[in-house]
Amino acid sequence: MSGTSMDAIDAALVRFSDNSLELVAYNQFPLNDKIRNEVRSLSADSSNDEISTYHGLLGELFSDAVIKIIQQAKLEGSNILAVGSHGQTIIHLPEADPPQTLQIGDATIIATRTGIKTVADFRRMDLEAGGQGAPLAPALHADLFRSPTVNRCILNLGGIANITVLPADLNRAVTGFDTGPGNGLLDDWNRINNKTNMDENGLWAKSGNPDSDLLKQLLADPYFKKSAPKSSGRDYFNLQWLDRKLNLMNKHLNPADVQATLLQLTVSSIADAIKRQAVAIEELYLCGGGSHNPVLVSRLGDQLPGVAITTTQTLGMNPDAVEAVTFAWLAKRRIEGKPGNLPSVTGASKPVLLGTIFEPRKTRT
Repeated sequence: MSGTSMDAIDAALVRFSDNSLELVAYNQFPLNDKIRNEVRSLSADSSNDEISTYHGLLGELFSDAVIKIIQQAKLEGSNILAVGSHGQTIIHLPEADPPQTLQIGDATIIATRTGIKTVADFRRMDLEAGGQGAPLAPALHADLFRSPTVNRCILNLGGIANITVLPADLNRAVTGFDTGPGNGLLDDWNRINNKTNMDENGLWAKSGNPDSDLLKQLLADPYFKKSAPKSSGRDYFNLQWLDRKLNLMNKHLNPADVQATLLQLTVSSIADAIKRQAVAIEELYLCGGGSHNPVLVSRLGDQLPGVAITTTQTLGMNPDAVEAVTFAWLAKRRIEGKPGNLPSVTGASKPVLLGTIFEPRKTRT
């Protein structure tokens, strides 16, 4: 998969046995700046020709990632049951009429080039069942990380942040939702001001001072008070959204201070969501790219005293690989004819099969 931040294609090779899984190999295959910027510019307003072009191009790049990760593990394509390909989200509007979600990266190309059965298009069936189509990772979080003795929360810090609440009481439902911006706005604001892909280690944000008026303006957005189930993406939290908020301010802000405020927005919106929805949690486990931002993690800890914060590595899973592993797990469930969504998370009316199966057209050579 390639996440909201679009910094790379994440590939995980997973071996399943009985009720356990093993991460055999994991790698990130960077996307060049040209492709990243062009794909990030796609939206519901893009032409069919534009979307079709990048649908095919990403299908080729995802195929390359599959082939490389198999070679890295010194295996053959015949050893692989299936590819689970999330694709690249360019539209996610669950509240539209009708609801819309679109992930590109042609699975027909992946199945044909690799010779491996491919499962893709994971979100739409949940939408058809009345759900948000996101987040989908909580189902894996519940399977891998739930404890019968400790209340836990999993926080995925991707371009958009989402939480999964895992009560120790197995009679209580697992819940989860997108809390709002994760790294996405931080990356975007840094990119237009510093011409780099990310604010390395949060140092630029640390150099600035959060502006209380701007933070109040940002947190006043209705999304943060909206009840779950809810999900979001770059269709909503983007630079246009930020510009509208900045235009409401009657003062000029230093770009570093805006970055500091955006980091505080991520921290505050996550902490507020956890305090409302995961009141009794004792442990918070981080995954995703933002788990490597020491400034963000430290400030989150300041707002959640008494909660032990670490990464999913403590639970035996590389925090960078969790989302890619999710779609291997979901692909396996689709092939086995098992539902992949959690209605308590997405709001769907029932558990449903997630994903469409694409059979290879010819044997891999």
